[in-house]
Amino acid sequence: MEFDYVIVGGGSAGATLASRLSERPDVSVCLLEAGGRGDSILVRLPAGVVAMMPGYGKINNWAFQTVPQPGLNGRRGYQPRGRALGGSSAINAMLYVRGHRSDYDQWADLGCDGWDWDSVLPYFKRAENNERGADEFHGAAGPLHVSNQKSPRPITSAFVEAATRLQFRRRHDFNDGENEGFGHYQVTQFHDAKRNGERCSAAAAYLHPVMDSRKNLTVLTGAQATRILFDGKRAVGIRYHHAKEDREVRARREVILSGGAFNSPQLLQLSGVGRPEDITRHGIAMVHELPGVGQNLQDHLDFILGWKSKDADNFGIGLRGTVNLLGHIRAWRKDGTGMLATPFAEGAGFLKSDPSIDVADLQLHFVISIVDDHARKLHPGYGFSCHLCALRPYSRGEVFLQSPDPLAAPGIDPKFLSDNRDLQTMIRGARITREILLSEPMAKYRHKELFGVQDNLTDKQWEEHIRARADTIYHPVGTCKMGVDEMSVVDPELRVRGIQGLRVVDASVMPTLIGGNTNAPTIIIAERAADLIAGVRAEKQAA
Repeated sequence: MEFDYVIVGGGSAGATLASRLSERPDVSVCLLEAGGRGDSILVRLPAGVVAMMPGYGKINNWAFQTVPQPGLNGRRGYQPRGRALGGSSAINAMLYVRGHRSDYDQWADLGCDGWDWDSVLPYFKRAENNERGADEFHGAAGPLHVSNQKSPRPITSAFVEAATRLQFRRRHDFNDGENEGFGHYQVTQFHDAKRNGERCSAAAAYLHPVMDSRKNLTVLTGAQATRILFDGKRAVGIRYHHAKEDREVRARREVILSGGAFNSPQLLQLSGVGRPEDITRHGIAMVHELPGVGQNLQDHLDFILGWKSKDADNFGIGLRGTVNLLGHIRAWRKDGTGMLATPFAEGAGFLKSDPSIDVADLQLHFVISIVDDHARKLHPGYGFSCHLCALRPYSRGEVFLQSPDPLAAPGIDPKFLSDNRDLQTMIRGARITREILLSEPMAKYRHKELFGVQDNLTDKQWEEHIRARADTIYHPVGTCKMGVDEMSVVDPELRVRGIQGLRVVDASVMPTLIGGNTNAPTIIIAERAADLIAGVRAEKQAA
């Protein structure tokens, strides 16, 4: 088989890019995805995430693990990643968050021309079909549905009120370039009559409507890429494993990697591109030395505070909630409303750990259930959790080969808390978060505090709690970073340095981690990549 473009990975970036490139009838596109179609009821039903996220049976989930983390008392961390069309947008909490305008301006300051806030805003607007309508910051005609939550629980409003009582600002829109404050997240859910309340993954938005009818687009599921094919230093195709056979597909113009922060650097290394010390020890011949491949891994570390509650109007394990759940099932089947439409993380908070800093450096996710170890440890009864992460971590990790076997998992070492500044930010954040949760509007929902947290903890005691229980909140980026320095893997047009016919288009190209959730930024990376490939330049927003 031969196509103009071969894309590896059908996640948030790959699904978007395949759709946009194939809008041009004069080009042919092949998309390879290791997982399935990503359109099952577990994906479409927002609450289905509780079956997919824990990783049991690896339902639409790679369910990776990290190497032991010294900063987390030697524990192995869990790294769920989507394995289906839509990628992690098929298994995430559907939160629509762009980050702060300064995140993108920083990319530009690092030499990534065309990636400043004013330059990327048109792509956010182009992608978006916001339920609130179009304005200077939002679009209403794009494929990605962005909705208000269908049936947020009263406890979430109490959380927002608790923060405002402590003089934190109330924010209606977290996506206008500023985000400090508290409110309700918007979510990537459909808001049309036919699909109201269903998950709008990148595949559901961009790919499913066209993949079976667009003649110049071929989508192969169950096809795991194993090696990039080269002619000298030009990428010419992909070897992949499908139906227990090894096969090849050729690219006339470009090969594009969209496997994400773990799989894209792994495929480069398996193909002989990266650091010799990561590659040759596995018996793989070098094609091109590129020292940044797999380096610069950044992720948001997540620490959870939680309470038992006597309120059963949330997700829990008990008779009252089970009876109520039957009504919510009927509501969702009827019109997409009810608690089955919940993103679980309903309440949002962006705040500063220190009033002297310029931009919020902490994010809170208020969750209408007790979450422990990625929902892999269950607690009887009902309760709530609040997740805390430091938005701009200083710690840097890496992705590396554990085996020359292309079907083996990559080695993942985030090096969580290797920089003490991250720990100090988390401690300050934990104190602030607990103060919010102990304020008066939450009083009627609190019953018993969990996880051994209590009053008057010292910094050392907070450190012990954080090292014992913290783990990822699923935002790995940076391992094929974009830039102009010697550790950059791709240039600002996402072309792999020193290689012809090869780009990386996914979250791995982010030089620094966005101050928020990463799905929406990953989609617009692909939106802009489609224009870069076509030689189109979007105009900046007027100042």
